[in-house]
Amino acid sequence: MTKNLHIDTQAMRAKILDLAIQGKLTDQREEDGNARDLLREIQAEKEKLIKEKKIKKGKPLPEITEEEKPFEIPENWEWVRLGDIAQAVNGDRGKNYPKREEYVASGIAWINAGHITDDGYLNADKMNYITPNKYDSLRNGKIQRNDLLFCLRGSFGKVARIEPFCEGAIASSLAIIRLFNTALRAYLFIYLKSPQAANELNKYANGTAQPNLAAKDVLKYLIPLPPLAEQHRIADKVSALFAQLDAINKAYEEYRELQQAMKAKLLDLAMQGKLTDQRKEDGDARDLFNDIQKEKQRLIAEKKIKKEKPLPEIEADEIPFEIPTNWMWARLGDIVSKTIKRGKSPKYSITGDVLVFAQKCNTKPGRINLELAKKLDLSTLKKYPEEEFMLSGDIVINSTGNGTMGRVGFFRDKDNPYNLKIVPDSHVTTIRVLHDLIDSQYIFYFLKKLQPKLESSGDGSTNQKELKATIIASICIPLPPLDEQKRIVAKLDELLPLCNVPGVYSKGK
Repeated sequence: MTKNLHIDTQAMRAKILDLAIQGKLTDQREEDGNARDLLREIQAEKEKLIKEKKIKKGKPLPEITEEEKPFEIPENWEWVRLGDIAQAVNGDRGKNYPKREEYVASGIAWINAGHITDDGYLNADKMNYITPNKYDSLRNGKIQRNDLLFCLRGSFGKVARIEPFCEGAIASSLAIIRLFNTALRAYLFIYLKSPQAANELNKYANGTAQPNLAAKDVLKYLIPLPPLAEQHRIADKVSALFAQLDAINKAYEEYRELQQAMKAKLLDLAMQGKLTDQRKEDGDARDLFNDIQKEKQRLIAEKKIKKEKPLPEIEADEIPFEIPTNWMWARLGDIVSKTIKRGKSPKYSITGDVLVFAQKCNTKPGRINLELAKKLDLSTLKKYPEEEFMLSGDIVINSTGNGTMGRVGFFRDKDNPYNLKIVPDSHVTTIRVLHDLIDSQYIFYFLKKLQPKLESSGDGSTNQKELKATIIASICIPLPPLDEQKRIVAKLDELLPLCNVPGVYSKGK
């Protein structure tokens, strides 16, 4: 039997970088010479810059002790401090520091930590800009070709090349790492992205709730320095291996998109009656609909549910596709057993035996996770009538939130190992059907098919969109006879897992 192959490409990238800076991805060649010679050349260039007063001499760096060295390196490599091969340049933090109201639509890049992408470049789409006059007023922190940028706070420890920019200045959250020999840039970038650089960061960070790092401490970073020719081989090897991981990620995304397309197609076919046969003995959905209305009238008479305003008749232009002749189109609100509505705003407690079902409990993979639920303050329990406690077979829809609105979930007893009572909060809409007459999982599958549309059906401003219960109640649903509903659910239960064929699973960049 073929098993799923899980590839954590993010962890693999870290391992590649780790091996690279230990000399374990490349061969060591006699003709490369020794890193000591390279270091002497760099020191000579540094002294020249000091003599020309282009850089300041600075305080001597601490000697490197044997105890500090985290691993063995090849004989022709050398342990150095970052300050031996580069300077760290802070931004201008004086009176001319650009204010937000001084930003302009285009001009010279004003770079902060938030502009650094995960793959180590600058995001031009989100860049801030300042005028040439404002740029000229800054005394420090102007980028030069071949610089690297390092986050001192915010996206702590992130590193970036300056591309696609060749001119710009840095905010106080960054430092410029400027090499005395720019040929080292590719290797230094690899080092600063490696787990070992993260270890150095933890060594010098200030340890507060919002940690930050001083540029002078970055210069103390311990770096394994190979000869220049081997640095180039390391950069080429890392680039080639990362390209293979990129290909894995791309293949996985294509595979995942295919999975989703297959599932969507199955749901489409199921809701058109094309996965099941229609049987005369099933009867007609119109009789089922009448039975539902009679049962609702009985519950209203017994004051178990409230009478609601009639929903409008379904118009011809609302019907999206043809259905079998013994099916019918119905509004969702006409076939549920209680009013479709959102829960209440809860008051929480750290103790209690009633859980509050929040949006985050309806997780993105389509599962219910009550480990994320908080507890209700029992002093407010009287606000909740019995019908509002969640029951097995309830369908939940997230009603607010960017990226979560419209998400459909299906609650079952097995999702509640605590066997506690549960109420929905004010951001979750619940749907309940008459289980003797409707298969709730059929309704769930239909709403799951409709989820992309629900996700874009919110009202309100961009940041405050909500999916109103009235919109959900007015949804037109293809209603088969009960026995065929059950056959559809059984067929989807059989076929949908087949879309998750064994394959490669990838995590992260």
